[in-house]
Amino acid sequence: MNQPINKPKPSARAAFATRIGAIATTAGAAVGLGNIWRFPYEAGAHGGGAFMLCYILFIIILGVPVMCSEFIMGRSARSNELGAFRLYSKRRFWRVPAYMGIVASLMILSFYCVVAGWTVEYFVKSATGSLQLASQDAYRDAFVDFTSGNLRPLFWTIIFLLANAFVLLRGVSKGIEKMSNVLMPVLFLLLIVFCIHSLTLPGAGEGLRFLFTPDFSAITPRVVLGALGQAFFSLSIGLGCLMTYASYFTADTRLGRTAMVTAGVDTLVAIIAGVIIFPAVFTFGVSPESGPTLVFEVLPSIFHRLPLGPLWSALFFFLLMLASITSTISMSEISVSYLVEEKKMKRRTAVWLSTGVAMLFGALCCLSFGYLSGFTIGGMTIFDIFNSVSSDVMLPVGGMLISIFVGWLLPRSVIRREMTNGGAFRFPLLSLIVFSLRWIAPAGIALILLNSIGIL
Repeated sequence: MNQPINKPKPSARAAFATRIGAIATTAGAAVGLGNIWRFPYEAGAHGGGAFMLCYILFIIILGVPVMCSEFIMGRSARSNELGAFRLYSKRRFWRVPAYMGIVASLMILSFYCVVAGWTVEYFVKSATGSLQLASQDAYRDAFVDFTSGNLRPLFWTIIFLLANAFVLLRGVSKGIEKMSNVLMPVLFLLLIVFCIHSLTLPGAGEGLRFLFTPDFSAITPRVVLGALGQAFFSLSIGLGCLMTYASYFTADTRLGRTAMVTAGVDTLVAIIAGVIIFPAVFTFGVSPESGPTLVFEVLPSIFHRLPLGPLWSALFFFLLMLASITSTISMSEISVSYLVEEKKMKRRTAVWLSTGVAMLFGALCCLSFGYLSGFTIGGMTIFDIFNSVSSDVMLPVGGMLISIFVGWLLPRSVIRREMTNGGAFRFPLLSLIVFSLRWIAPAGIALILLNSIGIL
């Protein structure tokens, strides 16, 4: 084990300009489609209140410690993910989670931007009033027709990736931080507006009871595993984007506080999304277990039946667009920082190379619903393969390795120094964080991995 040597000076590297900016960007990395899209249908499929109780518990005992581990590695090394692991270990094995994070980030970015492109299409259709159809079956057919097309979904995927690149080209403080400082407040404002409106619906009481009243008899292994997986994937841990962002933190950023605030914001967004969706679901007699089709098939039909339906639909898909781009920016920065620091590329070159790779793979994922739908491996399309390999395997394995590395191999002096800002203040939860990283997080993430690949 090596103590850190030749540590880069803080002034030698880009940094977030303000503490608020650091929190906004980190929260933006965590908040995404997983909060507004995945959380409601996972909660609906796993019993509502019982699921949410387990979800919050796992955010605290697993999510926050693993987030802290990425923060510790990132700020202490002030380097990209590979540089951080190389700084603390000469063993080549410990470069595996870094390379895995870089590859997984590009894979996730590729299929994530396809879904983000769908939100752009639905925003445009909502804003132009062309998303008003006769029945839920019509919305289902319209979604299938759109995604199975070739040119239009591919067009929006590319447009979204270009918008992503535009922010990255402006750099860390002038691009990523400024974008987050604007988009995160707008996102919360839209969430609050939707929340207030949903609470006026006739089914609000029933929807809130479903979400907030836990039935402890309903807490089964299936519910526990579902909540465990949602807590892990929701926070964007295990990928290295939080480690990369932490490398831009200033010396006075309090890592524990930032982790707790980020986890709190992420959880709050998920809960508000549930408050928005479940009153509407119960008002219009839709099953809370509608699954992934909830956003693009079920909700548009609900919006159609509301007063000012096109307006609410447009605002909702605009909300999804905002949540998408804050996440894709953080995923892109992993490969960009690697190319800049390890391959000595100019940032502009690195951004366009990363974007070009994502466009190529994104096109393949996008066309797997249309022209390439007949190309499958093991019954899975290209989109499914990218999703399954990156999210179900590489992310949990990466998260487990990061937890083990920080919990068992990183010098305790480094952990203490980073969590207390060099002894400037006490951090009484330090021992609990280390305990979780050594025992709870690896075991929990192992269960997520086994569940994801179908063993549990």
